[in-house]
Amino acid sequence: MDTSRHFKIALVGPVPPPNGGMAMQTVQLQRLLAEDGHSVRLIAANPAYRPAWLGKIRGLRALVRLWQFRRRLRKELHGQDLVHLMANSGWAWHLFAAPVIAAAKRMGIPVVVNYRGGLAKSFLEQSSVRVIPQIRNAQALVLPSPFLHQVFADYGVAGRIVPNIIDSSLFHPAERAEQSPGPKLAPHIVITRNLETLYDIGSGLRAFARLHRELPQARLTVAGSGPEREDLEAQAVRLGIAASTRFCGRLSHQDIAALYRDADLMLNPSRADNMPNSLLEALACGVPVVSTDVGGIPVLVEDGVSARLVAPGDDDAMTKAMLDLCQDSQLYHRLREQGLQLSRQYFWPAVRQQWLAVYDAVVQP
Repeated sequence: MDTSRHFKIALVGPVPPPNGGMAMQTVQLQRLLAEDGHSVRLIAANPAYRPAWLGKIRGLRALVRLWQFRRRLRKELHGQDLVHLMANSGWAWHLFAAPVIAAAKRMGIPVVVNYRGGLAKSFLEQSSVRVIPQIRNAQALVLPSPFLHQVFADYGVAGRIVPNIIDSSLFHPAERAEQSPGPKLAPHIVITRNLETLYDIGSGLRAFARLHRELPQARLTVAGSGPEREDLEAQAVRLGIAASTRFCGRLSHQDIAALYRDADLMLNPSRADNMPNSLLEALACGVPVVSTDVGGIPVLVEDGVSARLVAPGDDDAMTKAMLDLCQDSQLYHRLREQGLQLSRQYFWPAVRQQWLAVYDAVVQP
């Protein structure tokens, strides 16, 4: 591999707002590749509505955005060495990813499909007849986790694993006196997932309510937005934890990093997942994690070594895992150090070489 080689890259994917994991990975990759000397042309799959009033008309706004996106593709792909496509399941694939692959094929430009999303298995069960041939038209399929690698292998599609990137300039441990040995009698618990059914924030609230009965000074911050916010706030009132629970809405990447540095534990109660950036970012900040053992998470972290894993929906087990960490200082600090060590393999110096190898393989010298 020629590591001095520079590429002209069309990077296609979602961008903030909102500050979702895939959007943040897109803009972060753009910045890091550009700093490395590559020419990166960002083509947003979710550009701002133009004119702005279109954003208020459902249905029409989607059609106009799709038309504008496809029109821009024909212009922006010209002259590029390759297309790096950030792809996801569901309608996002059919409306944005598949047209990119088709356009690049017509223009003779190699495509790297960087597929993400914990729902890939169910998506392929329903749509593999259409989706798998489209993926075979790409020159490379890159996946962020062994979990997704196996999902596609089951359909006979070979992929390559390149993990997500953690911004180490943002996500790093805080230097706090609380990190000294001893039980945590007033722990700050954080949940940083969208307020949607998939992420089962309700189980997290029930788990925290039990923890709060044992440790009355404990507090919970829920950072995220979504359709369930009103119901979850009402649930916190019913559980008697409203005074100790803060729903702060969706935060910027910088504010999420600051939140982790103020936290003692991260709780991830999701019902499906792939390789959540939120979990990796918490580990990079020195925050031990209690998570459900769904999707690719058991491959990402090991129970009792780099995190505590429980079954989805089992709020009793979530409570016990959090209490164990709060009351057993040796366990807490062992998981903290293992999490920090694990997170380093997701920093740019380690991931950079893997992406350059992919680009080098698909672009003819």
